[in-house]
Amino acid sequence: MFLFATLAEATQYVNFHDLMGDNSAIAFSVFGLPIRWYALAYLAGIFVGYWYLTKLIDQPGSPMARRHADDMIFYAMLGIILGGRIGYVLFYNLESYIRDPAAVFRLWDGGMSLHGGVLGVLVAIWYVTRKEKLSFLRFCDYVACVVPFGLFFGRLANFVNGELWGRATTVPWAIIFPESGTMDPRHPSQLYEAGLEGIVMMAVLAWFFWRTDARYKPGFLFGMAAILYGVSRFVVEYFREPDVQRQWVVDMTGLSMGQWLTVPMLLAGIWLVATAKGRRKRVEPVAGSDSVA
Repeated sequence: MFLFATLAEATQYVNFHDLMGDNSAIAFSVFGLPIRWYALAYLAGIFVGYWYLTKLIDQPGSPMARRHADDMIFYAMLGIILGGRIGYVLFYNLESYIRDPAAVFRLWDGGMSLHGGVLGVLVAIWYVTRKEKLSFLRFCDYVACVVPFGLFFGRLANFVNGELWGRATTVPWAIIFPESGTMDPRHPSQLYEAGLEGIVMMAVLAWFFWRTDARYKPGFLFGMAAILYGVSRFVVEYFREPDVQRQWVVDMTGLSMGQWLTVPMLLAGIWLVATAKGRRKRVEPVAGSDSVA
């Protein structure tokens, strides 16, 4: 710790509070009501994601019509909020919520799991496709292409909030996060995740969608998204400070809870990609859509 403090002083690492201010979680206030960056990140992810989804479904062979995308936005929001909260409770902090069950409903106190949010969105997709008699996997393929936008804005919000910081380091771009409890310079792991889970993942999926016939192979884009996210999260976890509630997982296994939760994602993604070629490629027109293949 003394070494990190000495190097931080010599290198003049940026203090997070100097960079973002002392109340960085609040973007602005409207009539005295604080508007948080998290709320703006959710809205940005949803609106940009919806805009991009409409561009995708305008292409030949879409598995859904515009009205299905409209329905999906509502159910996806429910899935993200409910799934993210339930996932956080079950995966990361169950003991605390057993002691104080009412805290489960205090969303303003924070605590969301991305893996839980993904499960919530999958439930939403299952409901919409079952109700409308659409292809679950092909619907997932299109939704998977817009997910990186939400991940990108969400990770930026993590950084602005000064949370989910990285491990202590001496790299030149390290940042001091006082809320970590020390003045050690740390990896801005939130930005690493924004780059990998957001920009890189979006670019790769966009290339497969626009430059290949991947969208005609049910499950391919969905599986590729699971692989890209799984690899990105697994790697970044080595630079991210483990969740204090699950430090025992790292001590026992050498891997963080986040890494363990990505293993099923990776396996499912590999299976989906490997088997996508053998699935039926003929695409039926969707009722209410002009898209044909």
